[in-house]
Amino acid sequence: MRTAFVAFDEMTALDFVGAFDPLTRLDTMDLAPFPFEWDVCAPTETVTATAGLRFEADRVGEPLDGYDLVVVPGGAGTRTLQADKHFLAWLETADADLLASVCTGSLLLGAAGFLEEKTATTHPGATEELAAYCEVSSDRVVDEGDVVTARGVTSALDLGLYLVERLTDAETRAAVAEQMDYPNGEEGGRSAL
Repeated sequence: MRTAFVAFDEMTALDFVGAFDPLTRLDTMDLAPFPFEWDVCAPTETVTATAGLRFEADRVGEPLDGYDLVVVPGGAGTRTLQADKHFLAWLETADADLLASVCTGSLLLGAAGFLEEKTATTHPGATEELAAYCEVSSDRVVDEGDVVTARGVTSALDLGLYLVERLTDAETRAAVAEQMDYPNGEEGGRSAL
């Protein structure tokens, strides 16, 4: 399975890493029943996320066709990229069987035409913007078959683990969640300090 993790300037780093970490553990923990490969794909060689964190791209401006899964983060940069014809044309080259987004990444999927006649979710502060492209849900993760969207920033981990289970099974998801020390559905995952 080939996965493209999309990156762009002013993305939210946790949106990117929160989905990236559990998914790539399919390979690093040797849990995938298939080869799991990934690329960081971006319009520029170096991407600067909010707060100045930098990411290096494996593929720069190359079409996103040929990937089985394309994951799009959100962040402040989505607001200008929604109207960036060059960026949207690049995103539209994705012909993956499965597209996924975190937070306002769904705005980019909507602007690129991937959310027509679908339901999606996004950060609570962007629901009105998302409504221009599709039906809006307040659910943490929304699965529409070929498109899966996750709500706000911290839902990136939920998305990554959800996709792990969707691509493999519940046991694999549980193994990844345990290795990450993810609360695994425990209410709040709180402990007294």
